[in-house]
Amino acid sequence: MNKISIRNARQPESVGQQATLQGWIRTRRDSKGGFSFLELNDGSCLANIQVIADADLPNYESEIKRLSAGCSVTIHGNIKSSGGKGQATEMQATEVIVHGWADPETYPLQKKRHSMEKLREWAHLRPRTNTFGAVMRVRNQICRSIHNFFQEQDFLYVHTPIITASDCEGAGEMFRVTTLDLANVPKTKSGDVDFEQDFFDRPSYLTVSGQLEGEIYATALGKVYTFGPTFRAENSNTSRHLAEFWMVEPEMAFFDLDDNMQLAEQFLKRIVSDVLENCEEDVEFFQKRIDDTVLATLDTVANQAFQRLSYTEAIDLLEKSGEKFEYPISWGTDLQAEHERFLTEKHFKVPVILHDYPSSIKPFYMKVNEDAKTVRAMDVLVPRVGEIIGGSQREDRLDVLESRMTEQGITPDDYWWYLDLRRYGTVPHSGFGLGLERMVQFVTGMANIRDVIPFPRTPGNVEF
Repeated sequence: MNKISIRNARQPESVGQQATLQGWIRTRRDSKGGFSFLELNDGSCLANIQVIADADLPNYESEIKRLSAGCSVTIHGNIKSSGGKGQATEMQATEVIVHGWADPETYPLQKKRHSMEKLREWAHLRPRTNTFGAVMRVRNQICRSIHNFFQEQDFLYVHTPIITASDCEGAGEMFRVTTLDLANVPKTKSGDVDFEQDFFDRPSYLTVSGQLEGEIYATALGKVYTFGPTFRAENSNTSRHLAEFWMVEPEMAFFDLDDNMQLAEQFLKRIVSDVLENCEEDVEFFQKRIDDTVLATLDTVANQAFQRLSYTEAIDLLEKSGEKFEYPISWGTDLQAEHERFLTEKHFKVPVILHDYPSSIKPFYMKVNEDAKTVRAMDVLVPRVGEIIGGSQREDRLDVLESRMTEQGITPDDYWWYLDLRRYGTVPHSGFGLGLERMVQFVTGMANIRDVIPFPRTPGNVEF
């Protein structure tokens, strides 16, 4: 028999097929008429398919009537039209093969609803719930859209290192990578750690960003993007922070800030449009069960033009808004989530791109404007989340870049290779970064970032 997914088996065109379905039992209901209804799910879609198992099946009494939530099965049978509410098809079983039992007395995922916090304790089982199945299908679609968007625009996918000696200054605390014996750390004559005896002969870290390495390839190949895991060691237990997460970072030669903002807007619109088109059932689930503003917010991102204004204009608007913010706002301070959400949710009611920030609050690599006070930075702000993309036009002038590094206490010699990009064929270039988990949070309405990654890494949490 043809082995198919439940997603396909639920389509009207499957009626009449002899097929094989495989998955896990969600519920079993026995009828007095001598048959049982089995609800089967295989993760290919949110919905289950109903399977009818008659009492004349040889293992009906011995096995089928013992099935409970979590049991794994293979079912051969015929797909037929269903008169049941909310389902176009169902299966009439001709054979039910049980692969694995799940003790109903101890299996945690019974009918009772568990909190998100409790489900994090069962990271090995929570993918079987409706919520986490839907999150992972949406996450998969977002990843697919990211690659499709850039590939269709002739970007090259490059892999930047996970282990690095560069800290992409200002991006966050870093995890140290070492093979030294921590119980007997070698020291120099001056008493410092002797890193020459370490694996890489120098202090090394897990990367916080692939940006600087991405610039190397952009200034040779034109348009590139990197998409991989990044790590930050802040001891932060919040709903918005992870120690390990995924970042997509495009870098483009011959792009100025306007080009960068245009690309970022197109990028977000593409992701959201693809999710709305390909994950309709899952998005409806999030709308009903998680956040009833999800659909309206996604529709706004997909169909409304983003509002652009400078940081200075935004500060002026916030100061005159009459809003009582928890964090006072003035020119030269960084915006907080409450300020960003006011702009997107209350004032403009569309996504906002802020640009030209004070140089004092931005890293050394951002291009300095003619006023010498601001840099060509940009942040994309969306409702409910605030900042979702951060980027800039990169500083392409050697003398200005060296001056900025000195201002921020960075030794230019440590970045000799980065400065070489400005010595040999320098070009205007730009880039930005999008955190995958932040994007999944935004699309799904999930409140905690720990619930949009398969195995969250946070302070004290590395069991799975």
